[in-house]
Amino acid sequence: MNSLERIQAAVRFQSTDRVPVIGQVFGHAAALAGVPLGDYVQDGELLARCQIEALEQYGYDAVFALMDVAVETEALGSVLSYAPDRYPVVSKYAVETGAELEGLAIPDPHEAGRMPELLRAARILREEVGDEVLVVGCVVGPMTLAVQLMGTERALYLAVDEPQTFERLLDLAADVIVAYGTAQIEAGAHLPVVFNPSASPEVVPPQFFREFELPRLTRVFAAFQKAGALANWLHITGAVEPILGYYPEAGVDIANLDYSVDPAKAKAILPETCLDGNIKPLSFVDGQPSLIEAAAAALIERFDSRGGFILSPGCEIPPEARPENVAALVTATRQHS
Repeated sequence: MNSLERIQAAVRFQSTDRVPVIGQVFGHAAALAGVPLGDYVQDGELLARCQIEALEQYGYDAVFALMDVAVETEALGSVLSYAPDRYPVVSKYAVETGAELEGLAIPDPHEAGRMPELLRAARILREEVGDEVLVVGCVVGPMTLAVQLMGTERALYLAVDEPQTFERLLDLAADVIVAYGTAQIEAGAHLPVVFNPSASPEVVPPQFFREFELPRLTRVFAAFQKAGALANWLHITGAVEPILGYYPEAGVDIANLDYSVDPAKAKAILPETCLDGNIKPLSFVDGQPSLIEAAAAALIERFDSRGGFILSPGCEIPPEARPENVAALVTATRQHS
C-alpha cells in the first residue's frame, strides 16, 4: 500500500497497513535544505525540490505545494513585506473600504502574483511522486482572505456595519479560492487544503461561521469535488469544537484538529469524518523525540478501533523544528500501528 492509497483508505474508513502520517512540513523543508524562507516562498521549483528532499528524509505520506497565507491577497493587490527568514506579511491591504470592492477582479492563477509559482510547484511535485504520495496544494478560506484583504479589525467592523458589503467581499473571496484551487488541481495537486484560521471560534463566534462562512465553504468544496479533488480537507486552527458539527454540511472529508481540541469530543461530533491531528506543533521545537513518539502512540491507540484517522501535528511544524522530532512522528506510525 503506497502513501496515496493509505490516505484514501483512511478517508473512506477502510483498513490500512499502518496509520497514515502527514507531517505538515512547509517552511521546515526550506530550513532542512539550508534555503532562505524568503526564497522558498517565491520560487516554485525551489519549493518543490525542498519538499522532495524532506520527503526522502522523513518518509511521510504527503508533500505540500504551499507557500503562505498571503498568496491570494497579494494577487489581488495587497503589498507584502518579505524577509529572508520569515513568511511575508501584508504591509498595505488591497481594500481600505467596502467601496473599493467594485474595482477588484478575480486574478488569473496562471499570471497573478506568486500563483503561477505555486502551480509550478504542484506540477513538479506531481511529476516527481505521481500517484504514490499525496500532493497537497493550498488555498485560504473566505474569511481568512477577507482578513488578508482588509485586516482583521476593519473586516469585522464591515461585517457589523455593512453586512451586505461584507457578504460581497466573502463572495469575491470564494470566487478567487475556487479559481485558484481548481488551477492547483489541474496542475497536479490531488487536493488543495483550505487553511482558514480567521474562521476559528477564537476569532469569530460560531453563529458568524454558520451565517457567513459556511455557505461559501460549501460552494468552494463542491467546486473542488467537481474539479476532481481526491478529498476536501479543512484546516481551522484553535478550539473548533463549537463549529465541528457544520463540517459535514460543508462537504469536509478531512478535518484538521489543532492540539487544543479534545479528540474524544471530535470523534463524537464527527463520527463519519476522517480526522487528522493533533500533536502540539511547538513540541517539535522544544520537545524530545520520546515525547513526540509517546503522543503519537497515544493518538494511534485512541483511534485504533475507529479508523478514519491521519496522524499529524495540529498545525504547521515550525521551520525551526528539530529534525529528530519530525522523524519520531513518522517512526511512531511504523512501531505502534
